[in-house]
Amino acid sequence: MGKDYFSKRVSVRSYEKKHIPEHLLDNILERAMRAPTCGNMQLYSVVVTRAPHQLERLAKEHFNQPAAIGADVILTICADFNRFTEWCEASGAKPGFDNFHSFMMALTDAIIFTQQIVTIAEMEGLGTCYLGTVNYNARQISELLELPDLVVPVASISLGYPASFTAQCERLPLAAIKHDETYRKDSREDVIKLFKAKDEFSDNRKFVEENDKESLAQVFTDIRYPESVNTTVSESFISLLKNKGFL
Repeated sequence: MGKDYFSKRVSVRSYEKKHIPEHLLDNILERAMRAPTCGNMQLYSVVVTRAPHQLERLAKEHFNQPAAIGADVILTICADFNRFTEWCEASGAKPGFDNFHSFMMALTDAIIFTQQIVTIAEMEGLGTCYLGTVNYNARQISELLELPDLVVPVASISLGYPASFTAQCERLPLAAIKHDETYRKDSREDVIKLFKAKDEFSDNRKFVEENDKESLAQVFTDIRYPESVNTTVSESFISLLKNKGFL
C-alpha cells in the first residue's frame, strides 16, 4: 500500500465483469477479523452475496444503484449478538444482551470490521463502495438474507475489479473537525468559512442548479435527506430492532 493511499482513495461504482477468486475474498475477510472488537466478542457476521439471482434481488433493495448492480460481490455486514448468545446459553451462562447497549456494541464491532474489509480489499487492487441504502431497507434486506433474532444489517459494501475511477469528492478542512481539549463553538460566520470549499466545489454547484435550490445545504435538507424520510427510516429501523429483540 502506497504511503499516500488514504489521501488518494476513492469509492468505485463501476466494475469489470471479472470474478473475485473465493480464496482472495476469504483471505480479505480473515485479515479483517483482526480488527478491534468489544471485549473480543466479535459481534458481527457477514453475508456474502455473489449468485447472480441473489445479487439481482439484493440490488433491488439498494435501489439498483450502479455500485450494486455491477458488483461481483455484495457484502452485508450485520450487528450479531445471536451467535454469542447461543454460545452463552450452551455454556450454562445467562445472557443479557436483548437491549440497546448490546446493539451499540455489536454495531461498533460491525462498522470497524467493515472498514477493515474496505481497506484490505483496496490494498489488493479491488474497488469498493458503501451502499448507504442498507438503512432504508434494513427490514427487507433482513428478510431476504433470512437473518435471525439479534442480527441486524448495518452496513453493505460492493466489491469488484474497478472498470473506472471517479474524481475525489471534496472534504472539509481539518479545522472543521479538530477540537483541542474541549469542543469549540464556532460562530455562524466561521461555519460558513469552513464549508466554503464544499459550497464552491463544481459538482456541488451543479447539484444546486439541477435541483433548483438556493444552496447546497438545501439539497441535503430538501432532496437528499428530508425530515420526513429521516423520520420514516428511523421508525422503521427502531421497529426492526424491537422485532429482532434488541429493544
